[in-house]
Amino acid sequence: MADPGDELVEIVDVGGSVLDVVTRREMRAGDLRHRCTYVAVVTSAGELVVHQRADWKDVHPAYWDVAFGGVCGVGEGWLLSAQRELAEEAGITGVELEDLGGVTWGNIIVGRVFLACSDAELTCPDGEVQRVDRVAPGNLDRWLEGREVCLDSLDVVVPKLRARFVERGVGR
Repeated sequence: MADPGDELVEIVDVGGSVLDVVTRREMRAGDLRHRCTYVAVVTSAGELVVHQRADWKDVHPAYWDVAFGGVCGVGEGWLLSAQRELAEEAGITGVELEDLGGVTWGNIIVGRVFLACSDAELTCPDGEVQRVDRVAPGNLDRWLEGREVCLDSLDVVVPKLRARFVERGVGR
């Protein structure tokens, strides 16, 4: 297995334009701004699929997350990145992804949030996910309490999900 730290990633400005290409290790060490995608998965019953990250992850090991996703590859478009990450982390392919819009997080992430509706059994093929659960929209706040949750997802994905749930009249 290749060392993930050797993977090349794009360093971008606040608008997402590429400034440089460095290794993931260099990006992490320098807290350099990069592109990320987030894919929230909701079942047909309206439950949010959440997962616990593997304990070997370089960022937030064993933390819970409300979205699948990660760093975009060099030259990779937003949708392709989201589809790849969803397939790698959850084993979900062939579903429509709704673009919920762009986000920034601190000085290090320029991203896009997507929403997928799927009842597929999650296979988590790349081993980045160690546990999966489902949360009803009305129980999200209670579920978040007392759990270590990835801060970027908490800050950029949860508000978009809340807006979507309110828009659709779910979980009130």
